[in-house]
Amino acid sequence: MTTTAPAAADVRKDSPGAAARDPRRPGRIRRIGLPYLLLLPALFLELLVHLVPMVIGIVMSFKELTQFYIRDWGAAPWSGLRNYRMSVDFDAPVGEALLHSFLVTIAFTVLSVGLCWLIGTTAAVYMQETFRGRGLLRALFLVPYALPVYAAVITWVFMFQHDNGLVNHVLHDQLHLTDKPSFWLIGDNSFYALLTVSVWKGWPFAFLIVMAGLQNIPGELYEAAALDGAGRWQQIRRITLPSLRPVNQVLVLVLFLWTFNDFNTPYVLFGKTAPAAADLISVHIYQASFVTWNFGTGSAMSVLLLLFLLVVTGVYLVLTSRGRRTSDV
Repeated sequence: MTTTAPAAADVRKDSPGAAARDPRRPGRIRRIGLPYLLLLPALFLELLVHLVPMVIGIVMSFKELTQFYIRDWGAAPWSGLRNYRMSVDFDAPVGEALLHSFLVTIAFTVLSVGLCWLIGTTAAVYMQETFRGRGLLRALFLVPYALPVYAAVITWVFMFQHDNGLVNHVLHDQLHLTDKPSFWLIGDNSFYALLTVSVWKGWPFAFLIVMAGLQNIPGELYEAAALDGAGRWQQIRRITLPSLRPVNQVLVLVLFLWTFNDFNTPYVLFGKTAPAAADLISVHIYQASFVTWNFGTGSAMSVLLLLFLLVVTGVYLVLTSRGRRTSDV
């Protein structure tokens, strides 16, 4: 009798009903739910800032919203898919201009992302070596990334001036690489000017991310490879690049999205109307919306751009995750 009573008490104590009556359980629930409760204001503001304008933009893309309905855009008549058909009709002027802008943006993004990754990775690998002044050099490498975009791009505008710019002074007056001073902000050279500014301000981010990823590679791997007779390039090819694959997958995706959507750089560099050679799709949509006052067509182009980026991001994530699983196997 004396031995069974405590056992029965333990059974009653561990039963679900006893757990439900446990006075400490509400406090535990509050502690678990507190982080989610604290996240609610930020989540609400995030939805308010991003989701609401996105929904409004999608609604505007189905309306014939021009300058005549700016005062009351809700009164603009519905146009259905007319804005989308106009945007993808590549035989018409609007669609042809959008296709040209899309191709320019693709070429610009591929070159910019590739050069940013190459320069950033090379600098990060070089900075792994211990030498005098390495900390100062690292800080100098991050200056383009730390500068405000507008201040940095305006400085480049002065440097690209035709008559008294630093670029022409160095290339033409000092190095004599050109027959005459070049126009960098108009014509075909505007593409190279835009690419130069984009790479200049983008590669320090790649340098920072790759340098952080290199800290997770054990030094013993390089020591063992050196003992086996592997040279510097073989160590980079066999150890560094495979170890940086997860970091590079995220880095390339982020650089792609940032570069493809970049509006500040071409807008500050060229103004409201960019040259045809540097007509990025972000500035093209701005011109279609706020210069020609056709907000319906501009909204349709924005939705098409969003769908394109979603598809590219999804395909990229699927391919990279499949490649990661294959390498793990």
